[in-house]
Amino acid sequence: MKAIELRRLSLEELKKRLADEQENLANLRFQLATSQLESPISVRTVRRTIAKIQSVLREKEWEAVVTQQATTSSAPGSATATSEEQTKVKQS
Repeated sequence: MKAIELRRLSLEELKKRLADEQENLANLRFQLATSQLESPISVRTVRRTIAKIQSVLREKEWEAVVTQQATTSSAPGSATATSEEQTKVKQS
């Protein structure tokens, strides 16, 4: 699955996919250990898919933090309080 497709999913869907892929990886590792795995490349593919999902989850978390900071810093009165605090520090 491509990262573009993953970005279209909601957080809940991404978390569910991540859990499914991690379970799939555990099964593949078990098959690899017992020499029942037909294609060892599938382990690498699943690991890369997990990494993509985790990257997209992190991007979405970061966007939420940046959005929250933008709304907090643009709130009325917050910039004035910062300026007043800076003035007090300069005077002391």
